Amino acid sequence: MTGMPSVSSAHIGTAPDGRHRFDRHRPLPVLLTVDEAAEMLRTSRRAIYAMVGRRELPGVVRVRRRVLVRADDLLHWLDQKRASSPEE
Repeated sequence: MTGMPSVSSAHIGTAPDGRHRFDRHRPLPVLLTVDEAAEMLRTSRRAIYAMVGRRELPGVVRVRRRVLVRADDLLHWLDQKRASSPEE
């Protein structure tokens, strides 16, 4: 087990203030919006767009002007980037 949430166990919902929040009662969508990806990475929309522009973010899908991120690609990328623990 890697410690990273899998696509089936990670969830995103919307808080009363309209911001995206992880919610254990909702399945993670296949494609994340920029706001959802930013929440998952605990960063800003601006940082996500900068990563997309530098081609650093995996799983980017463009539908006309809209930028979406494949959730499974993002989770796999995060798992690959995590630091090894001393036991590994």
